[in-house]
Amino acid sequence: MKKILVTICVIFLIIMLVLFWNFRQAQAQTRALKKFNSEYEFYNKEDLCGVDITTVINKAMDNNEKYEISKDENGCYIPNEENSINIYVKLINNNQTYPMERIKEIGLESFVEFFGEVGFRCTKIEYHKNTGRISSMTFESLNK
Repeated sequence: MKKILVTICVIFLIIMLVLFWNFRQAQAQTRALKKFNSEYEFYNKEDLCGVDITTVINKAMDNNEKYEISKDENGCYIPNEENSINIYVKLINNNQTYPMERIKEIGLESFVEFFGEVGFRCTKIEYHKNTGRISSMTFESLNK
């Protein structure tokens, strides 16, 4: 009888440890997701300048390189359902929207030279449905 009771207690203890471990892992993943998103959500405001836009573009491109996101024939990152990030910049002077790859292609230094002091605002932010991570952000110039 004691042997059965000890066995049941050991099994119960193992189950509790596994549940506790899973709970802690879920908490850690949630914290990591919040931290990751907050690094981009920081730029979800109306008082940005061109330098801030280049910072977000660099962060997004580093993220896409880290996760080896594929590119299409035009050199633009192909969105996936997990961890890709795309940044778009809409300039109101010509009403054109440019993907981050085009801005990087012409040179971030040139972008900063022409738009470094121009005001921008984040007009759209999207998240991946599967992971809850930022998937795209759109910024619009306020003047010039």
